[in-house]
Amino acid sequence: MSHDHAHPGSGSADRRWLFAAFVVIVAFMAGEVVAGLLAHSLALITDAGHMITDAAALLVAVLASKVAQRPARGAYTYGFARVDALSGQANGITLLLLAVWFTVEAVRRLDHPSAVHGGVVIVVALVGAVVNLAAMMLARRADRSSLNVRGAIAHLVTDIWAFAATFVAGVVVVTTGWQRADAVASLVVGALMAWTGWALVRAAGRVFLEAAPRGVDPASLGDELAAVDGVAELHDLHIWQIGSGESAVSAHVLVRPPFDCHEVSERLRDALSERYGIGHVTLQADHAGTAIHDADHCVDAHGQVHTAPRQ
Repeated sequence: MSHDHAHPGSGSADRRWLFAAFVVIVAFMAGEVVAGLLAHSLALITDAGHMITDAAALLVAVLASKVAQRPARGAYTYGFARVDALSGQANGITLLLLAVWFTVEAVRRLDHPSAVHGGVVIVVALVGAVVNLAAMMLARRADRSSLNVRGAIAHLVTDIWAFAATFVAGVVVVTTGWQRADAVASLVVGALMAWTGWALVRAAGRVFLEAAPRGVDPASLGDELAAVDGVAELHDLHIWQIGSGESAVSAHVLVRPPFDCHEVSERLRDALSERYGIGHVTLQADHAGTAIHDADHCVDAHGQVHTAPRQ
């Protein structure tokens, strides 16, 4: 009996692309910090602060990718696939905390605006957008089904929008002299950070709470499996994510005689693999009406009970 346990692609390739993006970001970040201080621009400093988290996110993504590839051993029977979700959640929380910090500082600047050098802001914003776009294109070559990689890319995408807002703020300062445009741009960036951060935290939470993968309805899946030839009833159905792009299913199946339990189980595995791409499948198969079943050993079955449609 075959058991197809699919695993994500090459982690070493992912790490190379992520590290290349990390080098690009760090090379630009130092110059932006200096430019922000010289220009008295909160928007530039906000962008630089976010780029520090970009660099940290990319570095953590490189390390998490390596750890996640370690095989299962000892007490860690599922391996370290969920390190990916931990990294994604850390990125999300970092973005939320930065959003609060920059929002508070932006509000303070609205009350007490500083003299901003708009020309410097415009130039740095344009260069920063190009640098972030290059880093994002490098990072996107890694496996984007990974929450870890998605978290790193989310930082970079947010920064591109941040530079766009900063550029607009610089143009407004140069053309109108309205210094508060710099603080308004920081508020826009803070909102983007909060939106992206919450999406990452929520996605990681689905993994930790062992929710069904997005796009998979457990009730519909249960009905589909119950309709497989030979199945009398299916219950204790659990569908969860081991890590990003890696899901598992377990269930108790009652098989109608005279069908063979092993053959029916194999059909169910094939259906899960072909329809949903799920290879981690654990099935307990018993014949319906046996002494074990009559002993009501499933009286406390979890979840819905799926019965075969009437013939």
